[in-house]
Amino acid sequence: MQRSFIPLLVAAAILAMQPSDAVAYIGPGVGAGAVASVLGVISAIFLAIVAVVYYPIKRMLKGKGKPAKPASGEKAAK
Repeated sequence: MQRSFIPLLVAAAILAMQPSDAVAYIGPGVGAGAVASVLGVISAIFLAIVAVVYYPIKRMLKGKGKPAKPASGEKAAK
């Protein structure tokens, strides 16, 4: 007696596609770590933008207060 496995495979496929409850729990340690990593990435991007904007402004303001020094080998104008 030879049985066909097609009905068995169809039944297995239908049962495999049925949704089931997700047993997912994120503990407080993993949740805090995820929040900390997201905040770290956001703050790193923000600080990078601030550094790129701040450095030229700092150089510009620092150069205005002092007269330019003569290059080596040149005499200062009187």
